[in-house]
Amino acid sequence: MSKDQSISTLAGLTASEVEPSGRLSVEGEIGFVGLGHMGTAMAANLIAAGRRVVAYVRHPDQMEKLAALGLEPTMDFSRLFDREVVVSMLPDDAAVRDVVLGREGDGVKGLAAGLKRGAIHLSMSTISAATASRLAAEHARYGQGYVAAPVFGNPDAAKARQLFIVAAGPSTDVERCLPLLDSLGQKTFAVGPDPSHANLVKLLGNMMTATTLEVLGEVVAVALKRGLEPKPFIDIMTSTMFGGRAHKIYGDKIVRQSYAPGFVLPLVLKDVRLALAEAENAGAPMPSVNVVRDRLITGIARGYADLDWSALGLIAAEEAGLQFNLPRSVN
Repeated sequence: MSKDQSISTLAGLTASEVEPSGRLSVEGEIGFVGLGHMGTAMAANLIAAGRRVVAYVRHPDQMEKLAALGLEPTMDFSRLFDREVVVSMLPDDAAVRDVVLGREGDGVKGLAAGLKRGAIHLSMSTISAATASRLAAEHARYGQGYVAAPVFGNPDAAKARQLFIVAAGPSTDVERCLPLLDSLGQKTFAVGPDPSHANLVKLLGNMMTATTLEVLGEVVAVALKRGLEPKPFIDIMTSTMFGGRAHKIYGDKIVRQSYAPGFVLPLVLKDVRLALAEAENAGAPMPSVNVVRDRLITGIARGYADLDWSALGLIAAEEAGLQFNLPRSVN
């Protein structure tokens, strides 16, 4: 492992256990599926790093935009099959299952049946641990690698290569993917050989952020109702006891009533449900996350589905009887 690779380790995976295999071809084309806001930014960073990227799209109106970024867009899914590594950045379990296992009735192979032996599927989607385990087993059945590498960060962070990446899978496969991960984020955390653990870390991390946003929204609502200017209050808190990124970034957004789409409420609700399912399977209650789930459902019912999860602050304010002048800032 080169000295400049930014990888940290958890769960017993040490740097000495990640041995370079030398099997990743620097010149080889990378496949990419899932070209939403996050995926497009990530694929563009691979291009900027000198990679050739074949990008699968389902809609022809995406072709010109992606080609302008230097990608090689295609509507032929089978063009991904000859790639050494295929990256996926998809919205949910169902979409990833369709890509790996194939969609019923359309006659197109999924990645598992189509990729060559020794290829790797680098799955960067936030999905359930159970689905990650199923997909890893399916790829293994075909002699392929599967690395789960979900990310912490929004589309702006993706553009700036400021993502934090959590990777898990066989050590040699993780090692092969490190050059790609270094092109996509500022730091990679390896959490062991079981791909499902990366997705569990991501889901639990998202729950910590979601509950933080809920509390921030509640305390800002109290401050406003008691006539206390919320910005100095948040500045004091984030300069003393609560100096983390979530408190600083989202405290500022909630104070400014800024709900620019980033991590939109339906996707947050999807992750909340997955995390609650993990908690139920573990026999470990998460009562604070149940509160967040109900708040998200409330927000979506009020028409806020296209807003960032900072809108938990808006929902808390409205529940406290506060009314903001429309339109709200989405900047």
